Amino acid sequence: MKGENEMKRNLLSIIILALLVVNIVLSAIMMVSVSSASKKTASLVADIATIVGIEINGLPQSDITQSVSMADTAVHNVDGELTIPLKKGEDGADHYAVGSVSLSMDTKNKDYKNYAETMSEMDGIIKDIVFAVMGNYTVDEARSSSDSIKSEILARLQERFGSTFIYDVSYNFLYN
Repeated sequence: MKGENEMKRNLLSIIILALLVVNIVLSAIMMVSVSSASKKTASLVADIATIVGIEINGLPQSDITQSVSMADTAVHNVDGELTIPLKKGEDGADHYAVGSVSLSMDTKNKDYKNYAETMSEMDGIIKDIVFAVMGNYTVDEARSSSDSIKSEILARLQERFGSTFIYDVSYNFLYN
């Protein structure tokens, strides 16, 4: 009788252990499927936001752009035509963006006077920033995300110059 009770306890312990293992396996499967669905949902939201034109990481820079009149705007055309290698896409082929970049500057900004005469000397720095930003995009992303690319270039230029006298970036690129 004592042996039977001990066997029942051992059998019960083995059943509990088996149920724990099954519970762990099912929990792991559920976590993988939930995280996969979560990633797909986040990707869908980002795609919809891109199509609608919503800035996910803050407000768009258009508030600054609207506050500067055309009479107070000076334009600096970055010298030369840029040929920028883009990130390889799904097709694995090399793609390039070829075109020009222009910066809109606020002539009423206190920093404009410091940089206005030397902007052509800064073309190397400006081109480096444009190359760095554009090079992170595939050809399809570059075609569909021009506003976010311009915003990113503008943010990096403003950070580099330590000023908001540059308030807008314009470019005209052809993609191949």
